[in-house]
Amino acid sequence: MAFNAPAKMVGMLGNTGVAKSKLSVFQLLVRGFMAGAYIAIGGALCTVCITGITTAGISKLVGGAVFPVGLIAIVLTGMELFTGDCMIVPMAAMMKKVTWGSVMRVWVWVYIGNLVGSLFYAYIMAAGPFVSGQMDGAMAVNGFGITAINIAVGKTLAYKTVGMGGLWSCFIKAIGCNFLVNIAILLAVTADDVIGKFFGIWFPIMAFVATGFEHCVANMYFLPAGKFLVDWYPATITKIGSFLEANGGLSWGDIWMWNIIPVTIGNIIGGFLFIGVAYYLMFRKDVPAD
Repeated sequence: MAFNAPAKMVGMLGNTGVAKSKLSVFQLLVRGFMAGAYIAIGGALCTVCITGITTAGISKLVGGAVFPVGLIAIVLTGMELFTGDCMIVPMAAMMKKVTWGSVMRVWVWVYIGNLVGSLFYAYIMAAGPFVSGQMDGAMAVNGFGITAINIAVGKTLAYKTVGMGGLWSCFIKAIGCNFLVNIAILLAVTADDVIGKFFGIWFPIMAFVATGFEHCVANMYFLPAGKFLVDWYPATITKIGSFLEANGGLSWGDIWMWNIIPVTIGNIIGGFLFIGVAYYLMFRKDVPAD
């Protein structure tokens, strides 16, 4: 299989960052929307596949094995994912090919697109596969939906309960997540063929999910999906247990304060500083002129 050497890979990332910075706002939003939906597809599949698995390690392995479908679709079809852009567009800025203002422009519009796409797919799952009709003619949250709610609670209220310690844990998990996500991007760029890109993406993404790290775009799906179910079917609060009952449900404030905001900051640090800056410093002198 053909592959690109590390210095060439860094140069290709810089060129990709330039191309991304030239996209219109419309393109960034639409591609961001699609990427958010693709990540949500992986998240929804993960939720369904781990339902009923009682052994924690096996559950995480299965979830990690199916989740990468989202990033594979994003990379191979040219969509825009915020966490990948945390490394790629700054690489072009460090090479002085684009301005830091262009970096922020890409980040803002792609982030919004990812959020809308994730919310869209969260609605599809909460209104569709996560509920079932009952004998009394009413709809109720099914086993898959219970798993979705438990995921949302574990990613918010479980942090909130322990305060700053929970916030710090969430933030550190986000750094680890985008460290691995951008390793997947590096391997995808290194490979010249579809099979190489597939496996280059699959293994690091499986590692981040199975390890239990936090990804802001994935959580833009996981958390609203759980909240929609709790809001639409409040009787489920008692069924789920203590965290939800103690907090009276799951609020949007909980979602942003105890997950999305710290995870976004951690993802930026993990992708930009630990991968983007590191690889630029290591290979900047060896990047081919063309």
